[in-house]
Amino acid sequence: MTELEQYIKSYFGVVAIDDLKTIVSLFKLTPIKKGEFLLKSGKRCDKLSFVQSGLLRMFISTDEKEITQWISTKGYFSTDLSSFVFETPSRWTIQALVDTELYTITKDDYKKIGDLVPKWSELEKLFLIRCFIILEDRIFSHLSMTAEERYNFFFKNNRELFNQVPLQFIASLLGMTPETFSRIRKKQLS
Repeated sequence: MTELEQYIKSYFGVVAIDDLKTIVSLFKLTPIKKGEFLLKSGKRCDKLSFVQSGLLRMFISTDEKEITQWISTKGYFSTDLSSFVFETPSRWTIQALVDTELYTITKDDYKKIGDLVPKWSELEKLFLIRCFIILEDRIFSHLSMTAEERYNFFFKNNRELFNQVPLQFIASLLGMTPETFSRIRKKQLS
């Protein structure tokens, strides 16, 4: 079983082998170079991508700053879900932080899955619930944890990112100013 098949099973639940093969066949391996954009704000998102290797940053630019919403690592999907589903302009920009390999499915091929896989509506519902739970967990941590607790939790679960991602992106992801992040980091390292 390929990594993509394993991750689809983990996101979508129990999938029959034939259905899994059908779904995976619609994804195409897509390399993206460091600094290139998978999606730009204002454009319609017409693909769903799975990170095979590398890092993607999802962010929005305001007049004052850039706000990092998510950093997709190996084993995560990346898309602007609202734009992908409702075919509206994207709020988010998605950019490769390093050379990245993605398995990507276009919106047109995604729509075909319902005709090809009889249990697709049930599987898709599980996928969307999983996405919602990840978002819910992030909101909960922002509302219930102090900045230092968020830093410690993120560091414990994503230690390798601290050497791969500019720290201001991690600070933004955690809802902190770079100064607060730096102060907490200095305290943790001493």
